[in-house]
Amino acid sequence: MRDFFKYAAASALGTVVGLFSLVALLGVGALGLAGFFINSAASETEPDVEKNSILVFDLATDIVDAVPYAGPGIVLEETFSGSSYRAMSLHTALQTIEAAATDDNITAIYLTGNTNAGFATLKELRMALEKFKTDSGKPVLANNTIWSERDYYLASVADSLYLNPAGVMELNGFRAEIQFLAGALSKYGVGVQVLRAGRYKSAIEPFTRTSSSPEEKQQTQALLTDLWQEFLTTTSEARETTPEAIQAIAENQGLLPAAEAQAAGLIDNVAFYDDLLSDLRELTEQTDDAWDEDEDDFTQIGLYSYSQTLDTTIGNRDTIAVVYASGEIVDGEGTATGFITSGGLSDTLRQVRKDDDIQAVVLRVNSPGGSAIASEIIAHEVELLAAEKPVIVSMGNYAASGGYMIAAPGDQIFATPATITGSIGVYGLRLNFKEIANRNGVTWDIIKTAKLADIDTISRPQSESELKLQQEFVNTLYDRFLTLVADGREIPKENVNQVAQGRVWSGTDAEGASLVDQMGGLEAAIAAAATAAELEDWQVEELPQPPSLEEQIIESLFGVGIVSKLPWAQDPISQEAMKLREELSLLKTLNDPQGVYMRLPFTTEIE
Repeated sequence: MRDFFKYAAASALGTVVGLFSLVALLGVGALGLAGFFINSAASETEPDVEKNSILVFDLATDIVDAVPYAGPGIVLEETFSGSSYRAMSLHTALQTIEAAATDDNITAIYLTGNTNAGFATLKELRMALEKFKTDSGKPVLANNTIWSERDYYLASVADSLYLNPAGVMELNGFRAEIQFLAGALSKYGVGVQVLRAGRYKSAIEPFTRTSSSPEEKQQTQALLTDLWQEFLTTTSEARETTPEAIQAIAENQGLLPAAEAQAAGLIDNVAFYDDLLSDLRELTEQTDDAWDEDEDDFTQIGLYSYSQTLDTTIGNRDTIAVVYASGEIVDGEGTATGFITSGGLSDTLRQVRKDDDIQAVVLRVNSPGGSAIASEIIAHEVELLAAEKPVIVSMGNYAASGGYMIAAPGDQIFATPATITGSIGVYGLRLNFKEIANRNGVTWDIIKTAKLADIDTISRPQSESELKLQQEFVNTLYDRFLTLVADGREIPKENVNQVAQGRVWSGTDAEGASLVDQMGGLEAAIAAAATAAELEDWQVEELPQPPSLEEQIIESLFGVGIVSKLPWAQDPISQEAMKLREELSLLKTLNDPQGVYMRLPFTTEIE
């Protein structure tokens, strides 16, 4: 074991030394390298919108529930991967599509590529595209080689839907895959003991079981059924078919070749790109014969580039703050991509509360939860904020467990049918390494001054009396969770307990359970905030602000996020290895001071 760590450390050191040796060979110092990225990022000029342009929406665009930045990290990723990568906040994407409707230079929207966005995000984008068609009378076209359900849910809004002759449409239903680690932990001698409040609180099951409990199967089946029904209803209405017809395809075929997809009425045209090109050029009022081969295939501007032409200056009008709470909830200070820190978000909420220029707040929650104590700290700040200003909550793809706790004090809660929410419950994991350590000659001898001094040791299993003490603490936290929801939602605590128990709900069912006020996306929540504050002329400010340039550089050079975008990390084996790494790395986010958590299951993946 000692040699393993020695060699691993040497390998890591060698990698870092190699990186800086390469930089040195290129004649670029660390400051020079940073300067290069800064200058490259700063050199980007504002794009122009040519007459009769088509707005191209690459579905691979990263639409995030946060304020993204286009700094040196973007340049570094593009340099390594050889491809263009851009991220946009959901609000910016929606506003960009809305602006295109009234822009005389935009003649149509063209959808292409494949998306990884959650269904709640896709629902809001789809609604924006529908409004674009209704308000402008301009067409939406969509083309791809492979349409998955996720892509098709959005692309089915198109007036003209294309598929490559060699392409395929995936319509085989949704599934949830849950990875269980209990067998491996047992094999290697890692002991697991659990604390839990809520009979549906299944986040601990991957560590204690080899298959799902009946309660977990029940709630996951209900969730999948709701999401699938939303897909069937939306796409069948768009394509003027029936949910039953699409269900039959999912049951009996699953994968449709292009010609069969057209015969089923799911697409309009089977065409290679050069055939589609004539239609696109016609929309730009230029013929194939008149086209300059040195130019783009057609007059176009990308969604991200077009967003850069819009005026987003914050003026002196009334302001609605959109505060993003996106990622794992952890105990700590500052900000970090993919995490909600108790200190960082609390500071932002306090600043908003004390800022007289902000009249209303939309709290955009996109989180599966995390630390119980961190969640409660943030929820308290939301309560203080709601006592002084209207707070409207907009739930994204996830707003569950601790994510729901921080939403509960809001004046109104909006969700989409595909929002995963609820999971009101608490759990704790107690790991011990006695067996695996003893097998390898490692033992412990504990000297203490009180019976419970080693209650948090990893050297042995917890005793029944120790587990009882900690379970009582978990029960107390669960009771406080119920009370907070009951007070925030203004419903009896007994009613909350009936729909709590750690159970996960879809947005549709959550509305029926009184956990959500109404269906609607981010823009609906912003409009509700304006109404609550009685605002007529208002602007939106997104918070918190992006990280500093220095933080961007450090994250870009040494962060792990870039790895998944590199071309050599795209093969199936690497992807599965990275999934396992990400799932195991979640253990590192479990930093609650008391070791108890409010979070969705770790390894549930819906496809």
